[in-house]
Amino acid sequence: MSDLDLLTQSLARNVKRWRTERGFTLDALAARAGVSRGMLIQIEQARTNPSIGTVVKIGDALGVSITTLLDYEQGPKVRVVPADQAVRLWHTDAGSYNRLLAGAEAPGPLEMWDWLLTPGESSPSDPHPSGTVELVHVLAGELTLTVDGVKHRVPAGASASFEADAPHTYGNEGAEPMRMVMAVSVPPVR
Repeated sequence: MSDLDLLTQSLARNVKRWRTERGFTLDALAARAGVSRGMLIQIEQARTNPSIGTVVKIGDALGVSITTLLDYEQGPKVRVVPADQAVRLWHTDAGSYNRLLAGAEAPGPLEMWDWLLTPGESSPSDPHPSGTVELVHVLAGELTLTVDGVKHRVPAGASASFEADAPHTYGNEGAEPMRMVMAVSVPPVR
């Protein structure tokens, strides 16, 4: 079975599990996540490989991390993720990508990401639920972080934090690749 098949089946199982645990109907989750009921049915039946944006919206609506939705199995309290098993959810032909390095439920979803953006590339993000905080640390190059329409330059060695309940974009307007580590903390669903 391919990694994509494992992810698709894991996503199907975990979306249904968390939707049921939260007491959400398909219609309720669709409304909370802003995705169609038909898409949710296809995901829960492992008949589609949704975009990362769709997975993020579903995770946010359920109050769980992407790691939890894509987890192949529930493991021990300590979980080591080998470098070759980090999940790459987004990439471009130019070589930009992000990788989900680790995640936890503490007390809401907490995720750690590895990002590479090649010169001239960017990745927009829809607003996350109120109370979501993101932390970034730039390892190389310079990040152009745009939050709610305002650009902030974050050079190598610098860090930034922001409330992620507004539209935001990670961009590389420089001449060299930008590499950063990012942590995302989402409040638990109430």
